[in-house]
Amino acid sequence: MTSSEIRDHFLAFFKSKNHHIVPSAPMVIKDDPTLMFTNAGMNQFKEFFLGNSISKSPRIADTQKCLRVSGKHNDLEEVGKDTYHHTMFEMLGNWSFGDYFKKEAIQWAWELLTKVYKIDKDSLYVSVFEGSKDADALEMDTEAFELWKAIVPEDRIILGNKKDNFWEMGDQGPCGPCSEIHVDIRSKEQKAKIPGASLVNQDHPLVIEIWNLVFMQYNRKANGDLEPLPEKHVDTGMGFERLCMVLQGVQSNYDTDIFTPLIKEIEDITSQTYGQDNPRDIAMRVVADHIRAVAFSISDGQLPSNNGAGYVIRRILRRAVRYGFTFLGTQEPFLYKLIPVLVRIMGTAFPELKKQQNLIENVIREEEHSFLKTLDQGLLMLDDIISKAKGIEIDGKKAFELYDTFGFPIDLTSLILSERGYTLDEKEFVKAMDQQKNRSRSASEVAKDDWVVLQEPGQQKFIGYDQLTAPVGLVKYRKVTTKKEGAQFQLVFDQTPFYPEGGGQVGDKGYLEVPNGDVVYILDTKKENNEIVHYTKNLPKHLNESLTAVVDATQRARTARNHTATHLLHQALRQVLGTHVEQKGSAVHAGNLRFDFSHFAKLTEEELRQVEQFVNKRIEEQLPLEEERSIPVKKALEAGAMALFGEKYGDEVRTIRFGKSIELCGGTHVNNTADIWHFKITSEGAIAAGVRRIEAITSQAVKDFYEEKHQLIEEIRGLLKGSGDPLKAIESLQEENSQMKKEIELLLKDKARALKSEFKGALETVNGVKFLAKEVDLDAAAMKDLAFEMGQEHKDLFLLFASRQHGKALLSCYISRDLVEKKGLNAGNVVRELGQYIQGGGGGQAFFATAGGKNPAGIPEALEKARSFIL
Repeated sequence: MTSSEIRDHFLAFFKSKNHHIVPSAPMVIKDDPTLMFTNAGMNQFKEFFLGNSISKSPRIADTQKCLRVSGKHNDLEEVGKDTYHHTMFEMLGNWSFGDYFKKEAIQWAWELLTKVYKIDKDSLYVSVFEGSKDADALEMDTEAFELWKAIVPEDRIILGNKKDNFWEMGDQGPCGPCSEIHVDIRSKEQKAKIPGASLVNQDHPLVIEIWNLVFMQYNRKANGDLEPLPEKHVDTGMGFERLCMVLQGVQSNYDTDIFTPLIKEIEDITSQTYGQDNPRDIAMRVVADHIRAVAFSISDGQLPSNNGAGYVIRRILRRAVRYGFTFLGTQEPFLYKLIPVLVRIMGTAFPELKKQQNLIENVIREEEHSFLKTLDQGLLMLDDIISKAKGIEIDGKKAFELYDTFGFPIDLTSLILSERGYTLDEKEFVKAMDQQKNRSRSASEVAKDDWVVLQEPGQQKFIGYDQLTAPVGLVKYRKVTTKKEGAQFQLVFDQTPFYPEGGGQVGDKGYLEVPNGDVVYILDTKKENNEIVHYTKNLPKHLNESLTAVVDATQRARTARNHTATHLLHQALRQVLGTHVEQKGSAVHAGNLRFDFSHFAKLTEEELRQVEQFVNKRIEEQLPLEEERSIPVKKALEAGAMALFGEKYGDEVRTIRFGKSIELCGGTHVNNTADIWHFKITSEGAIAAGVRRIEAITSQAVKDFYEEKHQLIEEIRGLLKGSGDPLKAIESLQEENSQMKKEIELLLKDKARALKSEFKGALETVNGVKFLAKEVDLDAAAMKDLAFEMGQEHKDLFLLFASRQHGKALLSCYISRDLVEKKGLNAGNVVRELGQYIQGGGGGQAFFATAGGKNPAGIPEALEKARSFIL
């Protein structure tokens, strides 16, 4: 059975059980402050488990793309070393929201595995929660035990502890006992020697968990207590890759048809063979796994970067590059060549891979090229660290700096050191790493109290499209504390005019009016588990009274203008550059807007002018807002609405139209394009291979921009003594400046020639070398000219010139080529060594090199030390 058939059979089975089949949510999570990546199938359904929303379908099934590389669920360092851990994986799942419970979940799981997939019943084991004797004092899950006992022999039911058989979403939230299904795929001989039951949950590569049935029946409170959930839910997750391994009769996930085409391509590219050498095998598995994680992340809109989710993706990609570099001998970019194979394997199930294939290849190729250059720089720095080492043990702190600042892998550092007869102080490295992790963890830690519920929560209403002021009732609140913001309160109202951060648009700010006249400022608004949450520094004194919520109208209006401008900009770019342009990200603030888009080249001045003109023309046309508040997504797309990649859309969507621009959008907009007043691009540049970024301003910010430019012109006029045409005056000054530079260059050359004659008599002969170390009043170019002119007359010359320029120190070292060859002297080494006296550094070629530093006072000592190189 192929992997595609296995996936199709799962979805068809649960469709026959009246489950609504939904597409995978994006792997990269954009509007959930608690998660960067989808790490479990249930993430997209959190709002239903928490009771914040009611699912239109009480039964759902899907295959969800997941990523586990950070936080509690982190499999990164295990990937490649064994045969079943992955960064990116598929999770097959079925869910019940207050509908069926343990009986159906258990019976259907057994039916699918044994009757549809025809897995041998005698190879399956199940586990049940045994209860706990800790503070929770939970009883054994006898209901699940009895249900299983009716299906399998009792000796195949294993009682599991809290670690293995009690699932929790996090430190707080829905949780409950779970029942795992394990499969033993060992040979008959191995099974005869050791019973499979004794190997369950013992990390045996051939006795593995394939399905986890979670029965959510409790809520974990902030103080650690458990309380029953008002409705019981089912959340199941089956590892697709492991299931394929079982059904395809192999003993490694990497031997299934999900991975074998990728590994075959890696073999072809690297001229290596899989299955003959363990380090190379690990490297191939790492590459095959990681290319999936990176490709799916980029297809969901997350590009590699230096922070947040982008940093995680870059780290995964670089781990694959350095495994190839170290073990497969790859010196050039090669990962991007695997993308066509990946698309062939998974593009049908996940069409976003096909659609974004060119972007994925370009981004990965550019990232590979960049990191390979970093590896080269790191090797040079490691050489420098080794050259300065006082013994055979290298300082772990230095190795950590190399890792932290330049991304140079520590295992590669260790390998190179061992090859050269050095060791690494691993304890110091680990200590430095732990200190950094603790700093990072401390900065990101969030302490949350339990919600204090004041009234029975209903379906919260957002009314901010139509009004900015409204009476609201406080439904619940809680205290949250972070290192950055300190103590704050999260408030949830029955209705709110405040727009929560989402879709690239910032959250509203404003205030609450309390009946006694007090004001509570709302500092930010976000969406968490489908609830609009308002952040304040303090609570209203009268919690149960009616409050008035007031949005900052000025900030909202400016933000709306910028959001509408991003839609017009998107339309303009597709008109001017072509329909290949797609939005890849945006940030809409009150002061400015940022728009990321796919394009292969820097925009010319003419293209930027055309884009600006197009947007401003739409503003001049005074196009009215045409809004469809709730329309079937299929109908919206048929009408030509632009859907953004990496976004999750429901069955009903909102469309925003201005003239011929129509997009799916939940943000706030102007009623008429005339409200934008004017649009001005302030910058354009690349942020990744094939992805450009435009930053722009509108309305008041444009007025401020032109006022600032006008003020600058007036200041220039003043400096030009009231010249009628400042442009002509500046051109005249530039011509004068150019002429003066030429005259200065001639004077400096004359000065250098005079010094050349003077220095001929100052040359000393030291150990058969003509030596001179002098401070001169010349710039870097003149020093170089002087050195080379003197070098033409002597074949055994060692010169060091020093100069003070604009408060900085300069060193130039010239060594005759004969001395370089015969005595092994190196000008680059000289300036690097002497650079420490001027608090700087430099380099160059063996016969000529320069250095710069910030301490001119160190010049005399540097000149004095120069003699030591030829003694």
